[in-house]
Amino acid sequence: MTETASAAPPPSSLRRLVPRIFSRAARRDDVDKLLRTVRTHHPKGDLAIIERAYAVADKAHDGQKRQSGEPYITHPLAVAQILAELGLGPKAIAAALLHDTVEDTGYPLDELAADFGDEVAMLVDGVTKLDRVKYGDSAQAETVRKMIVAMSKDIRVLLIKLADRLHNARTWGFVPPHKAAKKATETLEIYAPLAHRLGIQAIKSELEDLSFAVMHPKLYAEIESLVKQRTPQREQYVQNVIDAVDADLRELRVRGRVMGRPKQLYSVYQKMVVRGREFDDIYDLIGIRILVGTVRDCYAVLGAIHARWTPLPGRFKDYIATPKFNLYQSLHTTVIGPGGRTVEIQIRTHEMHQQAEFGVAAHWKYKERMAGGKADAKAVDADMAWIAHISDWQAETADPGEFLDSLRFEIGAKEVYVFTPKGRVVGLPTGATPVDFAYAVHTEIGHRTMGAKVNGRLVPLESTLQSGDVVEVFTSKNPDAGPSQDWLGFVKSTRARNKIRGWFTKERREEAIEQGKDSIARAMRRQNLPLQRLMSQDSFTEVARLFHYEDVSALYAAVGEGHVSTQSVIEKVTALVSVEETNTGPIDIPVGRSRAPRGGDSGVLVRGAPDILVKLAKCCTPVPGDEIVGFVTRGSGVSVHRGDCTNVKALKEEPDRLIDVEWAPTTKSVFLVQIQVEALDRSGLLSDVTRVLSEHHVNILSATVSTTNDRLALSKFVFEMGDTVHLDRVLNAVRRIDAVYDVYRVTSS
Repeated sequence: MTETASAAPPPSSLRRLVPRIFSRAARRDDVDKLLRTVRTHHPKGDLAIIERAYAVADKAHDGQKRQSGEPYITHPLAVAQILAELGLGPKAIAAALLHDTVEDTGYPLDELAADFGDEVAMLVDGVTKLDRVKYGDSAQAETVRKMIVAMSKDIRVLLIKLADRLHNARTWGFVPPHKAAKKATETLEIYAPLAHRLGIQAIKSELEDLSFAVMHPKLYAEIESLVKQRTPQREQYVQNVIDAVDADLRELRVRGRVMGRPKQLYSVYQKMVVRGREFDDIYDLIGIRILVGTVRDCYAVLGAIHARWTPLPGRFKDYIATPKFNLYQSLHTTVIGPGGRTVEIQIRTHEMHQQAEFGVAAHWKYKERMAGGKADAKAVDADMAWIAHISDWQAETADPGEFLDSLRFEIGAKEVYVFTPKGRVVGLPTGATPVDFAYAVHTEIGHRTMGAKVNGRLVPLESTLQSGDVVEVFTSKNPDAGPSQDWLGFVKSTRARNKIRGWFTKERREEAIEQGKDSIARAMRRQNLPLQRLMSQDSFTEVARLFHYEDVSALYAAVGEGHVSTQSVIEKVTALVSVEETNTGPIDIPVGRSRAPRGGDSGVLVRGAPDILVKLAKCCTPVPGDEIVGFVTRGSGVSVHRGDCTNVKALKEEPDRLIDVEWAPTTKSVFLVQIQVEALDRSGLLSDVTRVLSEHHVNILSATVSTTNDRLALSKFVFEMGDTVHLDRVLNAVRRIDAVYDVYRVTSS
């Protein structure tokens, strides 16, 4: 049912089908109306600043025309009027009047700040910066990113931008159809959902209807016609329902106001297309709204309505006890009304209604009146934590396209509401998992999560949460604990995804730095270079500069990741040290002691018997760094055990067969290591552990797995290893697997 921009009707046809997008305004009347509106909401407000702002804007825009042929000043006046109706104060109205002067005229920002103060200048500058990015396919994403940054500093910047978009939408009839269609699509994807997120239903609904009118003018006109045809009969039925509810209010002695709820045309279209409903099914659904004085009255009226009409099961929602993400509060119920027709009823206080219609703008109206023009920043932050949350993750997302996709998901996704064990409500996107919940509570809790309970039962971390669930997560006490890369396959929230990616980026860099440092050190040892002297020289800083890296750590990371060869770094370091020490003589490179050849490749040297066969005992699997003891076997050379091996006690009964041994590993030495993994049992655990071991190039020789009655999984693995430093990395990687709470090397049978 989508119509392409090229198929859009010509302007004359649009004017006939959608007259709303051809609006015009009269200037002087608009100024008087603006001042009256501001005075209504802010009786003691400074109207002089608005009059001065209008005079400056009128002069600055003199001679400029809009595409409708009107003087340009009609646009900032209309934007200011929209904000005045939302209840914003004089400074925000002044900024709205001036919002295009810095961008489109010769009026500089510093002069504006001198004339109207820093607060107005900050708002104008915030709005101005939103339209300055004009390059490539990422222009829209970058513009929206700047909008998020600006609104995180002051939400009024976004309110001005939304009002600006709303008035432009009202005049899309004067814009070429293909451009209007593009703007309408952008509005439906970004601006209308943002208005919804901020709770500004008045702007959100009109933006959706105007965008719908431009994108599908014939469908819009048809639905509007159908609505008009059925309006008289519907209004009579609605009036009968209202009269019945009024009677209940009088009986309860509750003062209230009952009204019908008009149907939004875009909402009707969505239900017809997305849900496949017939128009009559949608439009016959009657909706009324009841406004009362207190929360107690809300519940009293609800009881009276349920006593009069039968409520439909599963259709009652209490958004007063658990508000929506945009602070929306109301009681929703659906009943079988007169004549068996379905009636949707909303019950709320007058304050809740202001919040539902004007969202965050209602907060600014209240705070500016209470604080004499200075908004309570702390209260705004508490009310709109979502804005700060969005600001955080936009800074963590480098790719503009990915950022815009994430934003569309974030502002458009429906939410589920779950509880912490202490009763705190946490809002998450639909389909969220315990991992999303953990990251919503705190980043560190997310990183260290190892298991979860939902409603008192252990569940897999990829389980989907439902509204009302009580969620408890278990965290690892291991300081090296971290997330699993598998989590990226099922987390739903942008915050969780970005935090997990950020952790792995940092972790990979740290591992690369260590690997690069170890690689250089090993290569220097092989070449008998003075390791201590070279590694401690400032020459490494100079070498990093020669390779165009910002510091030594970046150089080590490049070596660890294979971008720079170890040998090229060593050559440059030795060359630099040689130059520095030409005045003091040649570099003193000590000659390493020559090792006698030894049998096998065990990494152990038998003192006094270099050619003897040496084997590492499998009972205790010693590795370099362990204290070791040699035992001369009959016909099988020397068996090497750990000093604390249980078998050594028996061997000491034959002291003449004990022999001194020492570690002397080479690059070809291979050692056996046995580790034990302890974890909460879950499906896929064994495959996750073996996958991590294989990713670290571990050659598994044997494995045993068992599960206790307490659902604890115990796994033992024996594998080959060439470098003992590698063992720590392997153990740390296994610890980070979901549900693993301990892993350690087994040193005795």
